[in-house]
Amino acid sequence: METEKDLSLLIFDFFKLDKVFLFIFLVLCIVATVKILSMWSEKLQEKFGAKRLLILQLTTIFSFSAYLFGVLGVFYFVFQPSKELLVAIGGSAAVAIGFALKDLVGSIIAGFILLFDRPFQVGDRVQFGDAYGEIKSIGLRSVRLATLDDNLVTIPNSKFLTDVVSSGNSGALDMMVVSSFYISILEDQDRVRSLLHEVVITSRFVFLEKPVLITFEEVAISNTFVIKVSVKAYVLDVKYEKAFQSDVTVRAAKVLKEHKVQRPN
Repeated sequence: METEKDLSLLIFDFFKLDKVFLFIFLVLCIVATVKILSMWSEKLQEKFGAKRLLILQLTTIFSFSAYLFGVLGVFYFVFQPSKELLVAIGGSAAVAIGFALKDLVGSIIAGFILLFDRPFQVGDRVQFGDAYGEIKSIGLRSVRLATLDDNLVTIPNSKFLTDVVSSGNSGALDMMVVSSFYISILEDQDRVRSLLHEVVITSRFVFLEKPVLITFEEVAISNTFVIKVSVKAYVLDVKYEKAFQSDVTVRAAKVLKEHKVQRPN
């Protein structure tokens, strides 16, 4: 009875109302600090466009660390758990919490692996299953991916350790974009290459420090053979991926029509 009474007193002293309120207040301060940092990060990204991905990555690492180590630090500072209390409730609490939060703990560990193994980074264009888009954040529990249709997809961190993920730019600001066209098998391919090359290099979105490649392939469509033309060029910033592809597609179609290049019906 004395042991149970002592344990009750320890727990009651540990969870005093003033300590609980102080803990909540300090956690809210951490959350507010991270939110303010995120707003500053967005402004810095607009000002220093060439360093946009680096700023995003540093912001993610800081936010991840602030939530994890900040909350743990505040907990220890406010409650200052004694050795007796930790021994008294630690064992049973650890087992209960372990079963209840095993998936969460697994995702947190996976989050650390993602941050340091870096199969992809914040700002990368990633294909995961049926979802394709830009990695917006790597959190304690999940990764948030914004699709090109402006949908926000939340994926548990642990999923990335077992499933295949493809990164289009691997931390770089530029990325290859492929646009496809079809022309008649009778057309002069050198002339078509010249026309499409001119279209690409005059786009305001193209990154000319990397090569422009134009390849030709004979394919069968509707019981006839045509030439598939693949235009491969790098966009200067992944956020302009679709704008670049649209610009090349529209202007190329216009140029091919003006020069009477035969297209399959």
